[in-house]
Amino acid sequence: MLQSLIFDMDGTLFQTDKILEMSLDDTFNHLRTLNQWDTSTPIDKYREIMGVPLPKVWEALLPTHSDEIRKYTDDYFLKRLVENIRNGKGALYPNVKEIFSFLKENNCSVYIASNGLKEYLEAIVDYYELNNWVTETFSIQQIQTLDKGDLVKTIIKKYDIKSAAVVGDRLSDINAAKDNNLLAVGCNFDFAQADELAQADVVIDDLIELKTIVLKINNSSLI
Repeated sequence: MLQSLIFDMDGTLFQTDKILEMSLDDTFNHLRTLNQWDTSTPIDKYREIMGVPLPKVWEALLPTHSDEIRKYTDDYFLKRLVENIRNGKGALYPNVKEIFSFLKENNCSVYIASNGLKEYLEAIVDYYELNNWVTETFSIQQIQTLDKGDLVKTIIKKYDIKSAAVVGDRLSDINAAKDNNLLAVGCNFDFAQADELAQADVVIDDLIELKTIVLKINNSSLI
């Protein structure tokens, strides 16, 4: 029986690309006014590394800048993201609330484990009222290692979870599942990469497919 599903946020539940480019543009425009940037916004580079913790994002996007500037950029970017979420410029992926309702009806608890910052995650959860279904949302900020596997382990220990699946679009989600002996469900969505998805136990193209997976497992006692 699947006791719980642990979801990634960006690129899995939330269509980050709808606010990503505008928020990143806002941020790099601001850096230009400070004479800290003089070329185009590195949106393609960001998409390549999507899913890693933000401190590592700024190391990649601002490789020659000081830690002070990176921290300043991180704070500004977060403010822009949160404001765009609260202004309704983002969107959930199709069928998020439908699958959450199905899981709750089938006594399967829902958690979120994300590399996103706490304030950012709270803005999404609050705006879309996800706490109607989600037991708790966990941010990578809550652990020192910045490792998704350790974050998932925190959830497992806190809620004494015996069997679960991790649902996400990137290798960090798949590895987090495997590190904890859980089912790895890969989401073939916007930021997904074929070589990473190949390592998942099962791949879906729409969250609604989780219905079939959960019912199949719970009816066969494979887990």
